[in-house]
Amino acid sequence: MKQKLLGFFVLFLAVMSYGQTTRYIYETLVNPDSINLVTMKSERTFLDVKNDRSLFISENKLVRDSIFTSFKSEVKENNKKEEKEFSKLEGKKYNEPTFFEYFIIKNIPEQKIYFYDRAAGKQIYYQEDRPIRWEITKDIEKQNGYAAQKAVTNFGGRTWTAWFTKDIAVSDGPYKFSGLPGLIVKLEDDNGDYKFDLVKKIVLKNAFEEPISSDVKQSTRVNFHGDKAALEMEFGKNRKSAAGNGNAAEMMSQGGGRHQGGMNGGGGMRGGGMRGGGRSGGGMYRGMGGEGIPMGGSPTMGGGSMKAGISQNPIELN
Repeated sequence: MKQKLLGFFVLFLAVMSYGQTTRYIYETLVNPDSINLVTMKSERTFLDVKNDRSLFISENKLVRDSIFTSFKSEVKENNKKEEKEFSKLEGKKYNEPTFFEYFIIKNIPEQKIYFYDRAAGKQIYYQEDRPIRWEITKDIEKQNGYAAQKAVTNFGGRTWTAWFTKDIAVSDGPYKFSGLPGLIVKLEDDNGDYKFDLVKKIVLKNAFEEPISSDVKQSTRVNFHGDKAALEMEFGKNRKSAAGNGNAAEMMSQGGGRHQGGMNGGGGMRGGGMRGGGRSGGGMYRGMGGEGIPMGGSPTMGGGSMKAGISQNPIELN
């Protein structure tokens, strides 16, 4: 009987842990200027570990994405009241800027790293093709409350110093960094532009997981920026084409109305063309992003948030 109870308890713990996410919270400092050392900007980034996978994402992006995902599913149930409530959220945490307008998924045992971004409302990703080669030193210090060992690597045009702890048996860390015999609790580059400090660890039963679109575009690291630009260009052409077709239809409709007015009442020709032109100009403005979606942006999630996330000091220099 005791053996059965023990077996059930072990199975229960295994099931519970399978559904849980351990979130490692890093206080992250970024120098937004690549040339001058200015006031560091602070935001929190998360490393969510579940089973053999992890998600690296900034708090501001996660909040925005989770609100947007929740809103999309609720809107399907057609409630205008929910739409008003959502508009209130947009002016708050929803539009908080981030230096990390992307997320990274890792397969921890296989050390595979996938970088996900968005262009013109479409998801695009690549698999990192450069292994991170660490030089583990004999230096051991207490860092952020843990006994930690020092390791150094060159990656993305920067020299990085990491402090990892074997007290947390997770071979992972912030951003793309992983592969050490323990969790990275402190990480910074030699220029002092990026600093990650582990400040907290929490366990979540239902953590938000970034959805992967069914039409996600696969790219490579080398072609990634070119493929993003191509998506933006295609999006712009489609919007121009749609705007042009809409204007043509509107002008024909307005022209027909003026002609009919002139035939019936004789007053349709007076000033009608000018008024119609004004409406046509307004239609073009709306079609090109005056309302709704900015050129190259994405619905609701693009525009201001993407502009705010543009960094003048990218984490990878090459």
